[in-house]
Amino acid sequence: MTINGREVPRWARILLIAGLVMVVLGIGSVAVARGMVDRSVPQTTLLDGAAAAEDSETGNSIDGPVNLLLVGLDAREEGSPGATDSVLSDTIIILHVPRTHDRAYLISIPRDWRVDIPAYAKTGFTGSTEKINSAFGYGYQGDGTEVEKRARGMELLSTTLHERTGIRFNGAAIIDFGGFESVIHALGGVDMCVDERAESIHLGVDADGKLVQGWYSEAYGMQLPPGATPLVHEEGCRRMGATEALDYVRIRKSPSDGDYGRQRHQQQLIKAIVDEATSSGALTDLGRLNALVRAAGDTFLLDTGGIPLADYVFTFKDLRSDDLTLIKTNAGEVRTVQIDGVAYEELDERSLSMLTAARTGELDAFLADHPEFVAEPGASASPSASAPAPGR
Repeated sequence: MTINGREVPRWARILLIAGLVMVVLGIGSVAVARGMVDRSVPQTTLLDGAAAAEDSETGNSIDGPVNLLLVGLDAREEGSPGATDSVLSDTIIILHVPRTHDRAYLISIPRDWRVDIPAYAKTGFTGSTEKINSAFGYGYQGDGTEVEKRARGMELLSTTLHERTGIRFNGAAIIDFGGFESVIHALGGVDMCVDERAESIHLGVDADGKLVQGWYSEAYGMQLPPGATPLVHEEGCRRMGATEALDYVRIRKSPSDGDYGRQRHQQQLIKAIVDEATSSGALTDLGRLNALVRAAGDTFLLDTGGIPLADYVFTFKDLRSDDLTLIKTNAGEVRTVQIDGVAYEELDERSLSMLTAARTGELDAFLADHPEFVAEPGASASPSASAPAPGR
C-alpha cells in the first residue's frame, strides 16, 4: 500500500496497535490515521525539559537516532486484592532507532535497578535511592486526574533515567496491562513459544480446567480460590489468549534468569503482537484497525514530543517487524545485591556503555562488539508447532 507514491510501513501501524510507540499509520491516508488516533488515544506531555530531546534552537528532531520511552503499568483496580494508592512502572523499555532508520532495538531496563530518584516538587517528594520502578509511583501520587497523575509519573521516571544515563527521549508512551489484554483479545490471541517451564503467581486452574484469577503479594505469596492450582506454562509453542499471554510475560519468579527472563518474554510478546497484526490482515481492514486502536485507547497515553504523527510514519517507512532486535542488559546475567535487607539489581559497566551508545547513536557498533547482549527472538510460534495448553 502506498500514500502519495510512498510506501506505507506496516511497522508503524503495528507498534501503535501494541500500544508501545509513537508511530501511527492509517489506511488510505495519513489524515485518517491521525484523526483516528486523536479521537481514540489521549495525548499529553509526558517528558520534562531535561529528559526531552529538544533545545531552544532546534526543538525535537527524529532525523537522526531516535529514543522512545515505553512504560507498562501494573495498575490494579481500587479495592481489588493487592491494590495500593500508587502505580508502579512494571515494564520500562527504551526503543532505539539508529540514524539509518532501517531497524530498531528494544532495551528493557530492570525494574529493580538501584538508582537515585531526584526530588520532585509537584508531589512534594524529597528524593531517595531505591528501585527505579518506584520513580513513577512518586510522581503519580497526590491529587489530580488519572491522566495528570500518570503524566507526572512519567515525568519523574524519565528525569531519573536521563540523570542516570544522559539519554534524552524523542517521545514516550504509557499503557497498562488492561490495555495490552484488550489489544490481544481484539486480535483473537497470539502465537507464543514458552522457552522454559514457568509457574504463574497470578492465575490458577480450577477443578474444571478453567482459568481463575488469583493475586500475589510479597507478604502472603500467591492466593487462589479454594481448589485451584497455579497455572503452569509448559515449554513449547502454542496459541495463547489475552489472559494467558499477559500472565506468562509477567512471571519473574520461575525463570532461571529471574527478571531478565520476564523482560525477554515481554519483548517477545511485542513481536508476537506485531506478527499477529500483520498475518491476520488487521492492518489492511480499516474497521479492524480502528477497533484495535480503540482497544488500547482508554489505557494508553502518548507524547510525540511535538513531532507530527505523519513525520514518524515517513521517517520509519523502511522498518519491518523482522527489523526489531531484542537487547539484554547485563547480557542476561543476574547481578543482585542485598542492601539493608532489600534485593536490588546492578547494571555492569558493559550495560552502562550500551546505554551510552544508545544516547550517542552508536548502539550498532556496541552490539557488533558485544553480540552477547542480543537476545534470541523466539517469540512467534509456527502454526504447526503446537503444544498442549498449559496447566491442563
